[in-house]
Amino acid sequence: MIKNFTQDLKNDLIAGLLVIIPLATTIWLTITVASWVFDFLTRIPKQVNPFNDLNPFLGNLLNLSVGLAVPLSCILLIGLMARNIAGRWLLDLGERILQGIPLAGSVYKTLKQLLETILRDSSDKFRRVVLVEYPRRGMWAIAFVTGAIGGGIQPQLPEPMLSVFIPTTPNPTTGWYALVPEKDVITLAMSTEDAFKVLISVGIVGPSMGNVQTSTLGDRLQDGAVIPDLAQTYSMVPADEE
Repeated sequence: MIKNFTQDLKNDLIAGLLVIIPLATTIWLTITVASWVFDFLTRIPKQVNPFNDLNPFLGNLLNLSVGLAVPLSCILLIGLMARNIAGRWLLDLGERILQGIPLAGSVYKTLKQLLETILRDSSDKFRRVVLVEYPRRGMWAIAFVTGAIGGGIQPQLPEPMLSVFIPTTPNPTTGWYALVPEKDVITLAMSTEDAFKVLISVGIVGPSMGNVQTSTLGDRLQDGAVIPDLAQTYSMVPADEE
């Protein structure tokens, strides 16, 4: 009882940190930029400062409002540029220059991939969360089903296969694409968002991993299905014989 309470408390603490740290970073960055703009405005000569004749409280309030509006306007402007051809070309040029810097380029690329993964809607891209036996028998990895095999591939295979993406941790934007027999995957009762939490936190944060159900031949299983005996499902080979 105490152990479960401690584990739940630990998970809640880490989950809170995962939310607070990005939020606090954003707030800190906004306040820093706003303070810089505020300091810049207060250094304007009194003769040309439009806020000089106002009440000090109103002047400070207006300066702070302008300081907050400047970074927000910059973000909106960059977003507008990213949505048109000319602006996208300029942003791509800036990205290529930034990625050419040895350390900053790697950090920028990693952060960009991570944010794209978190912010984009992945519900249409990842059908469901599954377990696949990877990288060897007896070891399991969280993966995402991206679709069924079709076209000219499935007819060449002896059984129904699934397209599966096996992400890496703690950066789930990279990984491996594999074709896995449909009968050999175990579907988890877990949302894509929860799976990303588990991957990014390397298993520290996430829902209970015990709530799983077997997936055979797509979604045709009835509720209440149980995981089959893995020893019967797979031909387990000792490590020294592989």
